[in-house]
Amino acid sequence: MLFGEKMRGLRKAKNLSQRELADLVGVSFTYISKIENEKLDFGDYPSEELIGKLSKALGGDVDELLLLAKKIPDRIRQRVLERPDAFRKFANLDDKTINRLLDDIDEDK
Repeated sequence: MLFGEKMRGLRKAKNLSQRELADLVGVSFTYISKIENEKLDFGDYPSEELIGKLSKALGGDVDELLLLAKKIPDRIRQRVLERPDAFRKFANLDDKTINRLLDDIDEDK
C-alpha cells in the first residue's frame, strides 16, 4: 500500500473532507489532495512532524505512516544504530525465515 492510499482510507474512515483534514494539520487542502493522489515530487513529501500530525488527526499508526512515506521512525533508527550487527543479519534473511522468527516472538508474548 502507498502512503497516499493509506491516508485517504484513514481520512474517509473518520468522515473528514480533505479541507477539514487540511485545517486540522495546518496545510492546504490541495496539498492533502496531492498526497492522496501520489502527485508530490520527492522534496514535497510530508515531514516527519506533519506525518505525526496526520497520524494524530486520523488515528493512524505513526510508525506505519512513516514507513509508507519511506521514512524510518526514530526508535527504529536508534535501535539499528545500537545493534547494527543484528540488523545486518536480519537484512540477509529470506521472508520464510523472517516469518518464522516473528511467529516465535509472538508466541513468547
